[in-house]
Amino acid sequence: MRYSEALEFLLNRLPMFTRVGQAAYKTGMGNIEALCAALGNPEQKFRSIHVAGTNGKGSTSHLLASVLQEAGYKTGLFTSPHLKDFRERIRINGMLVPARFVSRFVECNTPLLEALEPSFFEMNVALAFAYFAQEKVDIAVIETGLGGRLDSTNVIRPALSVITNISLDHTELLGNSLEQIAGEKAGIIKTGVPVVISEKQTEVGFVFQNKASEMQSNLRFASDEIVWNDISWELGTEPHIYMKGKFNQTILDVRCPLSGAYQLKNIAGVLVAVDELNKIGFLISSKQTLSGISNVKNNTGLRGRWEKLSSDPAVYCDTGHNEAGVSEVIQMISKTPHQNLHLVWGMVGDKDVRKVLSLLPTSAQYYFCNASIPRAMAAQQLRSFAAEMKLNGLAYS
Repeated sequence: MRYSEALEFLLNRLPMFTRVGQAAYKTGMGNIEALCAALGNPEQKFRSIHVAGTNGKGSTSHLLASVLQEAGYKTGLFTSPHLKDFRERIRINGMLVPARFVSRFVECNTPLLEALEPSFFEMNVALAFAYFAQEKVDIAVIETGLGGRLDSTNVIRPALSVITNISLDHTELLGNSLEQIAGEKAGIIKTGVPVVISEKQTEVGFVFQNKASEMQSNLRFASDEIVWNDISWELGTEPHIYMKGKFNQTILDVRCPLSGAYQLKNIAGVLVAVDELNKIGFLISSKQTLSGISNVKNNTGLRGRWEKLSSDPAVYCDTGHNEAGVSEVIQMISKTPHQNLHLVWGMVGDKDVRKVLSLLPTSAQYYFCNASIPRAMAAQQLRSFAAEMKLNGLAYS
C-alpha cells in the first residue's frame, strides 16, 4: 500500500472530528481497548506523561518533549490536530513518523480497522502507541484529544499527569460549565500517579483536589509555586518572551520562542512537571530544562503559536480557537506595534461564534473564509454574524 492510499483510508473512510465534529466522537473506551489488545497492548511497553486541558495542552506537550530530548531521553510525542501533514501528530525526538510505517500499519490492520470501525482519532492513538513501542522510546508525551475521562489516550497509565487551563469548549460533549469540563479532564488522574495543574482557577481547583484525594495522587498547582515578576517581549524578526521568577528558592531566567502571553502559565506547569519527574527517578538538570524551553521549535517542530510568518508586512498566525484562546490572541495583537490591522478569520459552526466574535477589534479589516470541511461555517454566514458585532469585511471562497 502506498502512503497516499493509506492517507486516503485514514482521512476519508474513518470519521474525523476536525471535519465533521460530534458525529466522529465515540463515547466509551471499548474500541481503543480492543485495538490495543489486538496490537499486543503497545501502550504498556513505554513510559508516558499524559497531558489534558482546554487550552495550552499542545504547547505544554511540545515543551515537555523538548526538555526530555535535551536531557537525552528518546522521546515520543503524540499531539493533535495536524496543521499541514498528518505525520505531525506522531514524532520521536522531533522527527515525523515515517510514511512507510503509516502505510504498513494501515495495510496490515485494514481487516481489524474495518471490523472495529474506529474513529479517525482512535486509529491515530493505536498507530502512535504501536510506533512508540516498536521504536522503544524511553518516554512518550501523550496529549489528549478531547476531554480526558473517555478520551482514547486514557488507556495509558502514565508516570505523571499534567492538566493545563480549563475553559468553555466542546460544551456539547464535555458539559456546559467549567466544573463539568474540569471533571472530564480530571478523569486522567490515576491512582498513585502525581498530577500537576498548570493554573489554579478558583472555579475548578476543588474538582482536581477532590479527584486527586480520591485517587491518592500527589497534586501540585504550578501557579501557587511559581510567580513571574519580570516579563518582557521581543516581537521583532524572531518573537520570544523573557521571564524571571522564583521556584524552590532558585531564581528562574527563562527565554521562550513561544511568545504568547498564555505561555507564562504553560511554562510554569512544565517547570513543576519537570521537578516532579526528577522526584520519581528522571534526571533532568536546570540547564537542560531551560535549553529545552528555548529550543522547543527546533526540537519538536511546534508551529502556530503566535508564529511570525513574514516581516513586510508583519504576518502572524495562531491556533487559538475558543473564547479563552482568542482572548490571548487579542492580547498579543495589542502588544505588537502596528498601524493597520487585517484579520483573516474562519470558524467552525459548532463553536459559540457570537461570543468569540464579540472579542475582536472593530477597527480591523476582515477577510472571512471557511475551511474545506463539512464542519466549517460558511464564509458568508460568518460575515453576517460579524456584521452584528460591527466587524467590517468581505467573504472569500
